[in-house]
Amino acid sequence: MTTYVALLRAVNLGGGSSVRMADVKSIADKLGYKQARTYLASGNLLFTSTMPREHVRETLEKSLSEHLGRSIKVVVRTDDEIAAVVRSNPFTDAAPAAVQTFFLDDEPPENLLDTVRNKDDERIAVGTREIFVAYGEKGIGRSRLRIAAADAGTARNMKTVSKLAELAREMS
Repeated sequence: MTTYVALLRAVNLGGGSSVRMADVKSIADKLGYKQARTYLASGNLLFTSTMPREHVRETLEKSLSEHLGRSIKVVVRTDDEIAAVVRSNPFTDAAPAAVQTFFLDDEPPENLLDTVRNKDDERIAVGTREIFVAYGEKGIGRSRLRIAAADAGTARNMKTVSKLAELAREMS
């Protein structure tokens, strides 16, 4: 049995992106995932399953799409992988809420740092399948930073990532 953390992309950000977390949990329950629970209203789902990661991701995306009538991208990590992200955070000197981790399905492109636009006082580091950004004095709300590769993933701040790792560890 593997503990998974599923990160739904671009939900509950305002506009037409509203998704009830109770519905997300219900979908996970119907798919036969065990111990399904959500964390915050930003699209975080934890559960256990014997199915491989790619099957879990595809099945969740298909079920969410059928239920919501629109496509929802899902990035999936195991409990060990989410814990490794916390350990590999290169910006431990910054407040956890000021560090965003962009989770990707694949490795970031080798030339990622060359493609960054509108960088000001942000710091950027490349992980295994993540991009870490520590936002400076302006904060995330006023940052104009653009990282094209990050558009393919979904972001969580390190405060949330750390809590997800803790919850996943408790479930394992």
